[in-house]
This record gives sequence, structure tokens and C-alpha cells, in this order.
Amino acid sequence: MVEVGRKASEKLADIRRFEAAGFRAWPATSVHYDGAWAVRLTASHPAGRLNSVNPLDPGDDRNLDERIERLARRFEAYGRPLTFRISPLAAPAISAHLDELGWTTLRPSLVMRMPLTERAVGQAMHQIPLKDLNRFVSAAFQVHGYEAELRPGFTEVVSAIKADAGLFVLEDQDRPVATAICVHDGRLAGLFEIATSAAQRGRGFGRRTITSALKWAHSHGAKEAWLQVEADNEAALGLYRSLGFTELYRYHYRQPPREG
Repeated sequence: MVEVGRKASEKLADIRRFEAAGFRAWPATSVHYDGAWAVRLTASHPAGRLNSVNPLDPGDDRNLDERIERLARRFEAYGRPLTFRISPLAAPAISAHLDELGWTTLRPSLVMRMPLTERAVGQAMHQIPLKDLNRFVSAAFQVHGYEAELRPGFTEVVSAIKADAGLFVLEDQDRPVATAICVHDGRLAGLFEIATSAAQRGRGFGRRTITSALKWAHSHGAKEAWLQVEADNEAALGLYRSLGFTELYRYHYRQPPREG
């Protein structure tokens, strides 16, 4: 029983480490704490991870109605829907309470990790990250198919990353076909904005971009890679597992039912 408790504590400590790395790697404009709930808001970009309440202590489940009402007003002032991001660090009572209120569950996702070794990246193509942020953003928007109005906010978020961020673009016949951001933060290398152009998938471009990004991070001292992926993205999950990534934990978003 003691051993089980110790392993559970170690797992929660690991999750806290990766949650903190994720917050640093993809910085919100405004962050404040309501008890052990990290409240992240970003007026310039609507992404859930930038606009959500993140409970970070399984023991913090006090005064739920009062706190939720207070946070609803804060999110409304930002023009964002009140959103909880529920990880294993959230008190079970929070999910039970949101269930009672009829809140919707959205975008179940996995956090995956893998040891970053010479064996894992030794054969990867050497690629120097882009220094031109605007060029990277243009490539990312072309590859992802993002709407143009999101560009200023996306640029603001990427430029606000304080850790060493490698911006990677793979081109084919002078056109961007795959992109990734690799955030090197101490021993960790986090991958973000991984994408391959829809017309170019299945040709190995995503794999080449990821392994090149991780080779760069490994050469700068990173010992472990990690990423986030939606649970229904089977193609991406297959790729990441083939590279050696394994699941560490899951999270999902919760929002109130829409009126009317």
C-alpha cells in the first residue's frame, strides 16, 4: 500500500512538472491564481490552453459555485467562454460538480513523452531553426490552414516564449510542407504546432521535421521530449508512438451548456 501511494505521488509530481513546462512553453497574456487553480486568459488568441481554468491540486475543491461564478465574470470580460481544463491534478469533486451542472466535455487529449537520446535522433536530418519569426508564421498558417485574423495573436504568443524556441519549417519545391516549434526548457523539449500540409501527408515530412527539431534540442542538452495530441488524431498518435512516445496522462476541456 505504501508503494502504491509513493508511485501515485511520483506520478502527480511528474504531471506537475509537465504542466508547468506547458504553461511556460505556450504563455498566456494574463495568469492569476484562485487558490490552486491557474486561470489563464489571452485576449489576442482563442486557444483553449491559453484561455482556461487549470486546477493544479487534487485537494482544492472548496466553494465551487462561488468560484465558478466569479471566474465566469472574468472570462466574460475577456470575451472568452468559461472553460476548465481538467487534468489528473484536478480534484475529482470538480468534474462531479460540472457533470451535475450539465457541462460539456471537449477535446480529450494525451500528453506523451519519450527519452531523448542519441539513438533516437542520431540519424535525423540536421536543420537549423528559422530566425525569421514572420517567415515561420507565414509557413505555419499555410500548412495548418489557419484563418488570417488569428495571425497577430499567434505571432504574439510565439514571440512571448521565454525559453529557447526552435522554429522549424520543411519545404518541398520551395513550398512549406511541415512545421513544428520545439521549446527547449532545461531537460525538456516540448513540441508544439506540429503539422503537415493536407496534400502532403503520408510522405514522411512530419517525421523528418519532428526528428530534426528533437535533434536540435538534444544537441542543446534536452534529455526528454514531450508533446500534446488530441485523442482522436489517430494518424498523429501512430506517428508519435512509432517514434517512441508513450502516454503520460490525459486531460480534457469542460464548458457550460450553451443557452438556447
